[in-house]
Amino acid sequence: MIIEIRTYRLRPGTADEFVRVMQAESLPLLADAGIKVVACGRSLAADDGHEEAYLVRAFDSVERRERQEQDFYGSEAWRAGPRAAIMACVESYHTVVVDAADLRI
Repeated sequence: MIIEIRTYRLRPGTADEFVRVMQAESLPLLADAGIKVVACGRSLAADDGHEEAYLVRAFDSVERRERQEQDFYGSEAWRAGPRAAIMACVESYHTVVVDAADLRI
């Protein structure tokens, strides 16, 4: 299993809206696309005073992740749906992909 950890640096004052749109609109679309969301929310710590959020997803393999993300982000449901509202909140984001076997929990 592959774990993807995505962190978002948010524009000032947008964290509540970002989390609301992610949970109410984006997460159901991700589930419909067969993408497993492990966790999503607001970071407990801020970086240089910036609000931050995270999205943790699980995939069967790197190849499956690439296919599912390509299909999801290319879909009309995403592009005509929550994409604009989410991206309006995001200043930048960073993604890390790890093999779950390497995690020590």
